[in-house]
Amino acid sequence: MKSFTGKTLRWDLRDSILELTLDHGPANEIGTAMLGELEQFVAEFAALAPDTSACIIASARKHGFSAGADLRELYNAAAPLSPKERLGGVRQFLERIHAVLNAIDAAPFVTIAAVHGVCFGGGLELALACDIIIADKMARFAFPELRLGLIPGFGGIPRLKRDLGNGFVRDLLLTGRSVNATRAQAVGLVSQLAAEGEARKIAHATAAQITKFDAVTRTAAKKFIKPIPHEELRHEIDLFCRLFTRREVMAALKKFVESTEAMPYLP
Repeated sequence: MKSFTGKTLRWDLRDSILELTLDHGPANEIGTAMLGELEQFVAEFAALAPDTSACIIASARKHGFSAGADLRELYNAAAPLSPKERLGGVRQFLERIHAVLNAIDAAPFVTIAAVHGVCFGGGLELALACDIIIADKMARFAFPELRLGLIPGFGGIPRLKRDLGNGFVRDLLLTGRSVNATRAQAVGLVSQLAAEGEARKIAHATAAQITKFDAVTRTAAKKFIKPIPHEELRHEIDLFCRLFTRREVMAALKKFVESTEAMPYLP
């Protein structure tokens, strides 16, 4: 399918540029609905690849790119279950989202995340699966999972380690604090800064440049310079699942779900 409109996202292929737009209120939280449509998206890669040079992933939501995993859905699904059932459910979800992000990571075309506003947790992990991150100057990035007694679970740690120096990786993970787009560019997380509201425009200009190059060479270069850390990704799933079984985690998720703050995911 060259175009698709679902409940949480849509995509469209024009002039060899594929654009995936996340559009799930309030802040593109990634739950089972979005995961299912992302699975539909990556299932189309083989059919889309011959006509696609670059793919832009962006958001239609005002709050930003994505606030991360749908923690309310996660808690509501897990709370009534026994620890064993809870573990099985979360592992299945993680293995599905890892398969999606690994497919985006290895896509046979260049992937560009056009980021504005909030890019936290699973949203940042989606951006990290892309080849290039372009952010407007008001974007903010964070891994706040430690506040819940967890680690990033969608592949964020191995991909962050692949791309950046240990000092920044540890700071981001262990403090849970957010960083602005200027700092993110300084450490190499973001490749280009855009004026506020202009990230998608810059991403399109970058994609247009990419269309000029030979597809075979582009794909070979990407595979060489961006190896996927499969073993570490599997270890991350194991560690997340082990932490998820702790009572402290369910208590923290319950507190999050019951919060009356407008955006409780903000560090």
